Amino acid sequence: MRLALAGDVGDKIPLLKVGQDFYTNVTVTEVTATDIYFSHSQGMGNAKLKKLDPQWQSRYSFDPTKAAEKEQAQAQANALYTLAVQQTKTAPRPGNDIADAPGQPPTIGEEVPATKLTAKSFLNQPAPLITADKWLTAAPDLTGKFVILDFWATWCAPCRRAIPHLNSLAEKYKDRLVVIGLSDETEEAVRQLTDPKIEYYVAVDTQHRSSTQVGVTAIPHMLLIDPKGIVRYEGHPAYMDDAKLERLMASYSGDSGSLVR
Repeated sequence: MRLALAGDVGDKIPLLKVGQDFYTNVTVTEVTATDIYFSHSQGMGNAKLKKLDPQWQSRYSFDPTKAAEKEQAQAQANALYTLAVQQTKTAPRPGNDIADAPGQPPTIGEEVPATKLTAKSFLNQPAPLITADKWLTAAPDLTGKFVILDFWATWCAPCRRAIPHLNSLAEKYKDRLVVIGLSDETEEAVRQLTDPKIEYYVAVDTQHRSSTQVGVTAIPHMLLIDPKGIVRYEGHPAYMDDAKLERLMASYSGDSGSLVR
């Protein structure tokens, strides 16, 4: 997860050298363990802290060991996403997956297998209460709806690559499903992401309350919550294709609980 150093946000730097590049009229918008995000005279940018001069690394509390750990975690997330996509496209359906019986809905209680978890398990249990600091879209009406809750961040390449897939699910199943993207980044950082464009509900939780509650250690991490507030899938969003989602939605229904506040 990204760790914002709030005291550094808003720094004004007339000239910032990053490797062999120079940026003028810099305003710092966010600093993480690995990166600095800023506006400058030509637009928006970000750079690795390890590429800054030592005085700026000291200013932003750059820790090479922690930065390397974060970058390794990001690389592992990228690898997991790539593997998920490859398996979804090419691998045979697992033997313990729900059988495709034409004309027959899945048996109540059968589950789509979850992927390797990078969070606490809530499968077949009530979903934890999800807390948002601010909605960047209108707050969704969850009544009678299934909910996909996606923990993500703008810096996470697998998260960004999952956005078009989640857009597709949100549009195709909009009568039965609400898709929510929840980031622990600042509102400004999330709003700066315009490609790919997010076409579902978005909120921020800068206090990390929800990700801590769910025990998220790597992203993206997705929960599918049924209308009664029970988690029916947990894992990487790349594994949730249309067929699996439809089978799960065919299995569970009921009145919606209060999932998000």
